[in-house]
Amino acid sequence: MSGNGRRWSIGELAAASGVTVRALQHYDEIGLLRPGDRTSAGHRRYTERDLHRLYRVRALRGLGLSLDEVAAVLDDAGGDLREVLLAQLAALEAHAERVGRLAERVRELLGRLEDADPGPDDLLTILEMMSVFESYFSQQQRDDLAARRAALGPEAVEAAKREWASLVAEGIALLREDPRPEDVRVRALVRRWDEIGTRFHGADEGLTGAARAMWTDNATELAGRLPWSPDEPRALVELLGRARQVR
Repeated sequence: MSGNGRRWSIGELAAASGVTVRALQHYDEIGLLRPGDRTSAGHRRYTERDLHRLYRVRALRGLGLSLDEVAAVLDDAGGDLREVLLAQLAALEAHAERVGRLAERVRELLGRLEDADPGPDDLLTILEMMSVFESYFSQQQRDDLAARRAALGPEAVEAAKREWASLVAEGIALLREDPRPEDVRVRALVRRWDEIGTRFHGADEGLTGAARAMWTDNATELAGRLPWSPDEPRALVELLGRARQVR
């Protein structure tokens, strides 16, 4: 053993620092914290300098830095602390945003559970439809829709849902007569359908376009729990689309 000062065995350092022996062995293997001394038998002995480095490792790990980032900062190998911390802050803020969105999804699902008592299959269907919804609308658009629903109030939202369901039933019945897109009844249906959508989308063409694309691509799935054949909701959406083009 060479040099002066206190020396700690790996077990003593683990007990004193709260870091496990296994972690200290790993730090040694990757070169993050190598013992400054060894006994004649080859056993690790850590110096006061090693102890201070370990405290810094723990502090940086506590900020969420990876072991590679910690090593870069401590060894000053392109690891400018300010830049590393700025990058870490950006990553943490992005993670917080993702957690916030996830919390909102769980909150929405719990709200649906309060209104009914769905079984496991129903819950999976709800989650699937939520995923479909998120794939067509940006986060800003989803926030705008949520704000519009809140402004309308729960009673108005439920009334719109009932009105829409009645409108779909009327449209399916009309569809069975094989009408042309320019039929006045089809055009009236389009006006009423779009009026309901406007309550939620306003004059935002982006929201309206995203909603129509979602319905066009997923009409069967979105209306699959309603009492019609799987193809009828999709055919109705296609008819409404052709009627808008004629108009």
